[in-house]
Amino acid sequence: GWNTTIESINVGLPMVTWPLFSEQFFHEKLVVDVLRIGVSVGVREWRNWNDFGSEVVKREEIEKAIGLVMENGKEAEEMRLRAKSLSDDAKKAILVGGSSHANLIQLIEELKSLKLQRLNGN
Repeated sequence: GWNTTIESINVGLPMVTWPLFSEQFFHEKLVVDVLRIGVSVGVREWRNWNDFGSEVVKREEIEKAIGLVMENGKEAEEMRLRAKSLSDDAKKAILVGGSSHANLIQLIEELKSLKLQRLNGN
């Protein structure tokens, strides 16, 4: 899910993705195709949360995906470097002056302004 994606980015680790339902397939596309910090086990069938579906992920597919993330080859090393870079960027964003910090301060100021407007009868 989204929390796992954010946590993995925060610590700078590449991911093996195994979406089951809902928006997890979109998260996989982001991680694997856009950010290129993950490898898919190959699940292609969306299902309801309580449906096991007909597709079976074979152990060879899982082994291959984990192997791609864990190996010492160029592709895996580049994936780890991208994950580490995203982690560094995420940590900078929450520092004073970072984009997340600035956005939070802006939100607080806007909420304070709205409260003052209500108190003043506007």
